[in-house]
Amino acid sequence: MKIDRLMGIILHLLKNGKTSAAQLANKFEVNTRTIMRDIDTLCQAGIPITSAYGVHGGYEILDTYVLDKHLGNERDYKNIISALRSMASAYENKTIQETIDKITLLAENKETAIEIDLGAAHENVDTNTLISTLEKAVNAQRTVQFLYTNNANASHTVSVEPVGVVYKWYNWYLIGYSTKHEDYRMYKLVRMEALSVTEQSITRKHSLSKVMEEWSDTQQITEIRAIGSAQIKIKCREYLNIEITREFENGDFEFCIHVPQNETFWFGVLLSFGNKVKVLEPQGIIDKISQTCEEVLSIYRR
Repeated sequence: MKIDRLMGIILHLLKNGKTSAAQLANKFEVNTRTIMRDIDTLCQAGIPITSAYGVHGGYEILDTYVLDKHLGNERDYKNIISALRSMASAYENKTIQETIDKITLLAENKETAIEIDLGAAHENVDTNTLISTLEKAVNAQRTVQFLYTNNANASHTVSVEPVGVVYKWYNWYLIGYSTKHEDYRMYKLVRMEALSVTEQSITRKHSLSKVMEEWSDTQQITEIRAIGSAQIKIKCREYLNIEITREFENGDFEFCIHVPQNETFWFGVLLSFGNKVKVLEPQGIIDKISQTCEEVLSIYRR
């Protein structure tokens, strides 16, 4: 869009100084005549752009010009930069870095006190490709089709209207609307194969924020009570975000955690503590742990 290109030209000149029309044309993938018209538009809008001719010529903005910062304060810009850098650590997308560059120009102090590195979410190259493809499908308002493997290890072809991609519970998920079932569903990206964008347009307007808000209100949470050995207290706090409800003289402790029923990351963490933790309730979780341990033992007893 022209307005995006005009803003991009301003930010580029502020950041890089004198730039030729050919360089700007190459950056924004237009011809030099378009750049010259854009410069005229910016000048008419009051942006103090000067031009110089010759081998070292080009366009530049007077040093006295600063962007209007009334839309936010220094704290706002730092918060935005921190959030965008966190996103960039998890998902490789050049537009994110371009946005960071734009916001950084508005901040007087570019250093932030908080950085969240989600690099673990960025390690799988295939996942990054899936996210990019799904983002394009959402923007183009086209349905997607893929082969999906469920918890029972059964694979089937899925066709949905993509709403958005979210990172939660240590995994990337596609939120999609199934016209077949007439409801919204979640799909782990790591279980998706042969993803393709179809020519079929979506049937309705979707809002990712509204879907996530509705799900958070109806999400089923299970409370688990357990006793842990003193040796694993720090690890319990680190991996399970526990609430300690009672402490004993020998250092052992009673705790509770609240976990989503449709995710099992916490279950694997509990098992990894071995005999250093004992679940007190609910009985269903106790039975599940006992059954899993028996199944593991049966492999080694053969």
